[in-house]
Amino acid sequence: MDIKDPMVELLSSLEQIVLTRDAQTSVSEISLNQVSVPEPQRLREMTGMQVDEFARVMGVSVSSVKSWEAQRTRPSATARKLMKLLQANPYLGRQLLE
Repeated sequence: MDIKDPMVELLSSLEQIVLTRDAQTSVSEISLNQVSVPEPQRLREMTGMQVDEFARVMGVSVSSVKSWEAQRTRPSATARKLMKLLQANPYLGRQLLE
């Protein structure tokens, strides 16, 4: 029996929701793909999370978050999608920490 990482499962499920919604989106609606990705530091501060909490929600290391915030690296496509979801619902981050 394979034990799967809960964060990978969550991101996969969120991705499926986004893909399903995008497939059903009419031309007049704004899809998640049209929402700009917020700056990681601004998003983290907007959600009221510390760097370590934001890293846990995003499923990455603290050093990755610091690297994003310093603009040395960019978040992955999956991380950017999760960031869009967090931007749309700032309380989602706290729910994921529980």
